[in-house]
Amino acid sequence: MTEPGLENLEIARGQIRKARRLAVITGAGVSAESGIPTFRGSGGLWRNFRAEDLATPSAFQRDPKLVWEWYDWRRGICKAAEPNPGHLSIAKLESLLPEFLLITQNVDGLHNRSGSRNIAEIHGNIWRARCTLCGNQFDLLETPLSRIPPRCNCGGLARPHIVWFGETYDEELLEDVLDFLSAADTLLVVGTSGMVPMPVYLTRHAMSHGAFAIDVNPEDSELTHVVNISLRGKAGEVLPQIVP
Repeated sequence: MTEPGLENLEIARGQIRKARRLAVITGAGVSAESGIPTFRGSGGLWRNFRAEDLATPSAFQRDPKLVWEWYDWRRGICKAAEPNPGHLSIAKLESLLPEFLLITQNVDGLHNRSGSRNIAEIHGNIWRARCTLCGNQFDLLETPLSRIPPRCNCGGLARPHIVWFGETYDEELLEDVLDFLSAADTLLVVGTSGMVPMPVYLTRHAMSHGAFAIDVNPEDSELTHVVNISLRGKAGEVLPQIVP
């Protein structure tokens, strides 16, 4: 394990102590510590399919049953996982600050289960579905699913409420996120490689409006040279050291 520098730990602690409006961006690395495979990791393979070949509108149109079987498998992994100290530290931060927003790329629901409430799930949630006929969104908590593919009450085919490759972000949600980041004084970026462009864009946006940005990651990432300071280490080991 790479130990975060003591000087940077002190700087991060001090910044968080004085923060009044704090945002957190989390990626797959946070949930990997709970045993959920990263999207592109070797554990993400299933039946010789690449995740990128299943998480698309065209894949769903071609074979919705296959896509839902894959999501049913993923949901089982998520259900068995438990929030780790990284998730719990982020939930604690929310309880301490007057203004807080958690922006997550993760769809597994572990932040909700850890106690976080003010969450912008920019990639959706694996425990929700959306009707392809009427557009209704609804919780889908049963696992394993008794019916694949599931249907809406109107009879329409349901799809996972996930932002897939080739789809755009929810504009209203993204606008709310950008509004919060425009006035944030502190930003924690945790467990994201930055390979997906959005976290880098959001980080740059917050910093351009005056936020002090802290990156927490076991390895260098696309964000390492963007932020003010970087702390090398796992979220579950570093965050408990900097959260009051």
